[in-house]
Amino acid sequence: MGTRDDSDEAYVVGLCNQVFGETALTQHKFDWLQGDPGTGGRRAKLPVDAYWPGHQLVVEYRELQHDQPMPHFDKPDRLTVSGVHRGEQRALYDARRDAEIPAHGLRLIVIRPADLDADGRGRLRRNQETDLAALRKILARDSDEDRVTDAFRTWLLADGWTPVDPTDRWTDLEAVRGSERLICEAKGRTSEKGIDADIAYGQLLRRMTSQEPHTRYALVVPSASVKAVERVPAHVRKLLRIDVYEVTDDDVVRRPPA
Repeated sequence: MGTRDDSDEAYVVGLCNQVFGETALTQHKFDWLQGDPGTGGRRAKLPVDAYWPGHQLVVEYRELQHDQPMPHFDKPDRLTVSGVHRGEQRALYDARRDAEIPAHGLRLIVIRPADLDADGRGRLRRNQETDLAALRKILARDSDEDRVTDAFRTWLLADGWTPVDPTDRWTDLEAVRGSERLICEAKGRTSEKGIDADIAYGQLLRRMTSQEPHTRYALVVPSASVKAVERVPAHVRKLLRIDVYEVTDDDVVRRPPA
């Protein structure tokens, strides 16, 4: 009998940890994600396979029994608290996760065996190189601004920062480290680099509501936009406590020389 630690689910989550540079909370339970009430009216919290708080992301790895009838897993002769057999309840709870997780501001990605290197029975061959390449594509964000933000968030976590809920809801990313606070504005690739850089500076200026000296501001841009943001002289950026961060095309974060 295999254990959860050596399951395909654990293998997939481990590879996702490598992609994100953050260790997931596995079998995490949210107060707002609950099953149907039992005979005493109690509703159990439904676990999710993996949750990365720093990325505000949930991953569900759904094996074949989530998408097709399998008597061994479904137990069709045994009813659950939902009044249906286990297979139907599984589908019901999957649909609940699909609706509730995005409704609470989290990104949900569902991964299936067919997305990776699997045999005809849905068992993963565990070809790490192939599976990592596939997962990088699956986990990638839709826009380049999302890519830049995710790469910078991963860098922050590795540098000892903790992402927090932004003070201003329009802030792309906010993080703390000890007494330090960093308020970030991110931009992706654009055909109007100069205009977008000017807009980004204006957005940061509007968020400078704190006089706390340990609060700094980050302008995070792809390599193609570094020259545009550096049109504001370094001594001005220093006075305003604005730091420029570059995210390369291969998602490496670095500080351009002053």
